[in-house]
Amino acid sequence: MLHCSYGIARVAGTVSRPLPLFHLSHHTHNATPLLPDSPSSPPRRHLSVFGPEKSVAAPDFKNRWAMAVPAFVTHLCIGAPYAWSAMSGPLSKDLGFVCSAADDWSMTAATFPMSILFAFHGVSAALAGKWQMKVGQRASIAAAAACFGGGFLLSALGVLTHNIYLVYAGYGVLGGIGLGLSYTPPIQALIEWFPDKKGLASGLTIMGFGSGALLFAPAANALMSKFSTLPTYLGSAIQTVTESGRLFAEVGGNMVEVVYANAADLAKLSYTGLQEGYYVVGSGDTGAAVTLATIGVGYTLAMMASAFALKRPHPSYKVEGVKLPTTAGSVNNVHTDNMFKLPQFYYLGAVLTCVASGGMGLIGVAKPLMSEVFSGVLPAVVTAAFASSFILMLSCGNLGGRLGWAALSDKLGRRPTFHLFTFGSIGIYAALPTIVNQVIEQQSVASLMLFCGMSVTAISIFGGVYSILPAYESDLFGTKYVGANHGKMLLFSSTAAILGPVTFLSLRDMSEKSAITDLTAKVDPTAFTEKFGSDITMLDQLVETKTVTLAKLMEIAPSGTVDPTPFLYHSSFYSIAGVLGIAALCHSMIRPVDAKWFEKVEAK
Repeated sequence: MLHCSYGIARVAGTVSRPLPLFHLSHHTHNATPLLPDSPSSPPRRHLSVFGPEKSVAAPDFKNRWAMAVPAFVTHLCIGAPYAWSAMSGPLSKDLGFVCSAADDWSMTAATFPMSILFAFHGVSAALAGKWQMKVGQRASIAAAAACFGGGFLLSALGVLTHNIYLVYAGYGVLGGIGLGLSYTPPIQALIEWFPDKKGLASGLTIMGFGSGALLFAPAANALMSKFSTLPTYLGSAIQTVTESGRLFAEVGGNMVEVVYANAADLAKLSYTGLQEGYYVVGSGDTGAAVTLATIGVGYTLAMMASAFALKRPHPSYKVEGVKLPTTAGSVNNVHTDNMFKLPQFYYLGAVLTCVASGGMGLIGVAKPLMSEVFSGVLPAVVTAAFASSFILMLSCGNLGGRLGWAALSDKLGRRPTFHLFTFGSIGIYAALPTIVNQVIEQQSVASLMLFCGMSVTAISIFGGVYSILPAYESDLFGTKYVGANHGKMLLFSSTAAILGPVTFLSLRDMSEKSAITDLTAKVDPTAFTEKFGSDITMLDQLVETKTVTLAKLMEIAPSGTVDPTPFLYHSSFYSIAGVLGIAALCHSMIRPVDAKWFEKVEAK
């Protein structure tokens, strides 16, 4: 029978962490158990390569900078969701290819996997905190690799079978659990290696998270280009029939569903050789399914390698030549079980929710926003490639903010830095609609660059909040439980993952419906019937099946009609600016933690 007991290994008068002792024996009621310290105890056998003792470096290992590499690589992989807008566009046209078909997923549905992922990120990080402390970061990151990579594979199956719920379950749920399990262990490990530079340590790790889009976006675009198949083109002038809001044409004696792509639709695509006209629905392939599967396998291998490479410092580790100051953050520790009782926890969480809502909302719609708002007025500049580059611009801001703001916070202090974040973000989001108006009215490339620069700054603040947050928590609540405490804090990130993208897209959809109604009222009813094969009384059905869009209505709108498309996101920007006012108020209410919550330190 296999027995397991826990003993304390004593070496040279020091005490190390408990290690499992396994031995085989015949079961007898009067058997004398083998004691851990008994001379007759069998040698210890570490039966698992994922045991917690495997996560600790040797006493003579001092190269702390080497540990930044696996920590960064882990976060580089799990940072991929920040470029999900590179996938949401193709997914919303998976069947129509050139534009959305009736059965294609809406942009909101195609963006929602990112929200689900970040929601499960926070929940799983909070629930797994104590388990991670028990098993160590190797087991945590290895489990995360299986979940995160497996999530990509399941979502690929969902795209292949056109089942949105498999995408939600795979990329959203499994991917979110993988993200939650692998997010905090590298941060805590690196903070322990850099107790003198906690802000820099968390920044070095989390900047990988911010730069994940720099890897994912170009990789996804290249793979989709490689694996895509162009749809069947029928011509620009064919006989069509409208049934239940859908367009059909006769091909080879059979009626097949078709979509019509105009110049505005084609301008949003990165493919060459496409012409205005009718295309057979389902005859093309965006390559999204194979792309997700390929990237998922790569991330699994990279994260598994990092799980084996990353180690925490040995208990005897000290930073040579550095005398650490005695501060409330380094000596006084709030037990993780008491976090939900502290007002500071909720105030700081509210700040995270508000700032992250703006950042996640903007990141989630980055590529379609750039195309929708600016491609019509500056078509020579805002091409499909430029819209993809906008994702990379935001990713650079995310990356630079995580490192730059983290280093600044070590000098300026965490509280003043967060004041800059909250008040600065209010002005940025409130100014974006005005800048958009300038681009539209003046057709100004300079104003477009200003919009890009302001957006990058907003995302740098978003990244800075996540980068500095673990260090801020360690200042307030101590370093001992920073991993578990940060996991609980990420529950607020889960709220932001839903609140931000849903707010952006819901307000945008409301603006679009209102704009379609107003524009239809200006259109000649006869021209409407000739264009869409149904009269205006069928507008709601035609909009639902995506046959009627703003771009197609503008083709028959009276001369001089202003295209409302560039202004669809104005209400979203103003709403986020208002939410950030709440963040500034909550942050101003944060005070030092009452001493009664700190653990008692036993005298030696």
